[in-house]
Amino acid sequence: MAKTPIWKSISTALSGEIAAGHYRAGDKLPTESQLAARFSVNRHTVRRALQALQEQGLTQSRRGAGVFVMAEPTDYPIGRRVRFHQSLQAAGRMATKKVLNLQTRPSDQAEAEALGLVKGDSVHVYEGVSMADHVPVALARAVFPAMRFPTLPENLVNFGSITEALAAEGVADYTRTSTRITAVIADATQASQLNITEGAPLLRTKAISVDDQGHTVEYGHTWFVGDRMTLVVEG
Repeated sequence: MAKTPIWKSISTALSGEIAAGHYRAGDKLPTESQLAARFSVNRHTVRRALQALQEQGLTQSRRGAGVFVMAEPTDYPIGRRVRFHQSLQAAGRMATKKVLNLQTRPSDQAEAEALGLVKGDSVHVYEGVSMADHVPVALARAVFPAMRFPTLPENLVNFGSITEALAAEGVADYTRTSTRITAVIADATQASQLNITEGAPLLRTKAISVDDQGHTVEYGHTWFVGDRMTLVVEG
């Protein structure tokens, strides 16, 4: 009778522990060295076992960080009102953001057209990483007309929320007029920021949002990690 390969036995043991809740979504597995010592095998055997877990969609390797248990993809509604914190909280996830860049600069042609400006008019640009339960799930870039919202950068820092920052600028509500969704692949910078492999699938959205008077207030791009978020288009 053929013997079960050792790497497969290790993979089965670890997948069973994940199923039993010993490791929860987002938890980091022990290192290759620790697993090699535990199972009395070499690191090559452990690496093959971990590869099998990833092929099953149970884990994901993050460059320089280790191997982590995957969470089930989170549904993210794409409709007239899209609010990151509210959507993730409704799904039972903890939503946080990390600011990567916040600057005021001249607009390019696409930004000017989207916001109803003249190319070169000043815009505020916010770029950040959105996280669910401390796991990066998306990169966001939002562009706003600087003349209309002179203190928006300070409000973004103070509130940590685009919705609250716009409310402080007098925008009580805003809705999307259009959203374009495109499948793309992660470049090296995006992969590093999202802890994924370069070339991994991303879902990119481009959206324009307006206030209750129909004036454009935001031109946004978001890059969602394909296997961590499920975009649900609402009518």
